[in-house]
Amino acid sequence: MQKSKIWLSSPHMGGTEMKYIQDAFDKNWIAPLGPNVAGFEEDIKNYLFPSSSPEGGGREGVAALSSGTAALHLALILAGVKAGDEVICQSMTFAASANPIVYLGATPVFIDSEEETLNLCPLQLEKAIKERQAKGKNVKAIIAVHLYGMPYKVEEIHRVAAKYNIPVIEDSAEALGSSYKGRKCGTFGEYGILSFNGNKIITTSGGGALVTRNEEKKQKAIFLATQARDEAPHYQHSEIGYNYRLSNISAGIGRGQMEVLDKHVSFRRDMNAFYRDLFADVPGVKVMQEPNNDYFSNHWLSVLLIDKEKTGGIRREDLRLAFEEENIESRPLWKPMHMQPVFANAPYFGNGVCEKAFAEGLCLPSGSNLTDEDRERIAAVINKCFKKQLT
Repeated sequence: MQKSKIWLSSPHMGGTEMKYIQDAFDKNWIAPLGPNVAGFEEDIKNYLFPSSSPEGGGREGVAALSSGTAALHLALILAGVKAGDEVICQSMTFAASANPIVYLGATPVFIDSEEETLNLCPLQLEKAIKERQAKGKNVKAIIAVHLYGMPYKVEEIHRVAAKYNIPVIEDSAEALGSSYKGRKCGTFGEYGILSFNGNKIITTSGGGALVTRNEEKKQKAIFLATQARDEAPHYQHSEIGYNYRLSNISAGIGRGQMEVLDKHVSFRRDMNAFYRDLFADVPGVKVMQEPNNDYFSNHWLSVLLIDKEKTGGIRREDLRLAFEEENIESRPLWKPMHMQPVFANAPYFGNGVCEKAFAEGLCLPSGSNLTDEDRERIAAVINKCFKKQLT
């Protein structure tokens, strides 16, 4: 009999989601919009910008949308990206970070990672900007990703961006609950992107949000997300719009999920500590963790790098297949965008850091709902795979 599946990151309900959904049914708010949408936006805003924080001045806005991809698409539009422009993007990321660039007819320019966080390399970033501008290219925006919940090098990246007056679109799809120097990820860029996909730290089944610096930009995003309908008694459109708004039912799930967000972050951080303890004495294996106390990762996914030259020949694939045999999901790190067939002709600046991480890296089961029994099964596979090192 096959053992039950241990997922990489499965949805984890908190218990109060049905309260908000039932209220929507009771009041017949089954239409696309309703009180849960406004309430969910306010919940997110209050979480990201607490009134006591310097950045929480009350001017910021959050627009709840159908996906993180939709949020990124709208952010690029609001940043003025048009056909023929270039947008710099972290190469080691999910395709959704890069695809909206192409939706607009712009060209993605991919940048390598640095080794400490596996995020956008500040040195390669500046090199790319200089070289592209020297060729007369219009670099319109920078997409920086907090990969697997690990904050990128915020100060270094934003220093380069400010030097060349290029807005940063902060892809925090994987980083809700993470922070840098006490400030929440999603609040550093000109625009911030959140995702509530089924595998994220919290979920609305499918959904996302755009975080803006002021209410005016939020309202512009909502206008575009609701088919750009002009204010008139009839349907009139002066701009191209999109069907990108989050539904009232989905937002109700989100409201319940926000109540357990910090608890879910704590559980995932405990999983990261669990893996660090397991691999503490295994040569050639590195579990990714924060570079220093300035960084606070939600550890949406715990990531390890396996150097086969130091593990006696044990590779990333050996561990992945060992997990698979026991019905435990794990997966390689994101395949860098510049290595993807669809982006084969895109410019790339780097020196091999993300390629090496892709070859050696594995994402481990990290869900906030994993049980002690799940952890025992995971540990048994790891101990068996690395038994030579552990004896």
